[in-house]
Amino acid sequence: MRGVTTRNVVAVWRMSRWKRPRRWGGNRAGDLVALDDAMNALARLDPRKARVVEMRFVGGLNVEETADVLKVSTATVMRDWSTAKAWLYRELAGGADNGPGTVETGR
Repeated sequence: MRGVTTRNVVAVWRMSRWKRPRRWGGNRAGDLVALDDAMNALARLDPRKARVVEMRFVGGLNVEETADVLKVSTATVMRDWSTAKAWLYRELAGGADNGPGTVETGR
């Protein structure tokens, strides 16, 4: 499977516009760039979590299908999915003041 691509980010962006109101600023082009940057940063920090996001959100795979493709447990997919969503939200909301940081939860 290929990595995160701009085409996939555009697909995510289009789907997000259909399903819910924009959560970020009013500049759609700027928001798309921010989403692309965040996905690329996630892929650099934790490629598996980026692949989970890509498969679940862009590819439409469920947890079991994603686990099968990645050869990990469903619990791992759920944990990666939850952590990646929180990390992406924080990045897009401007919560990371000193760079991308870690993808791990603060337990």
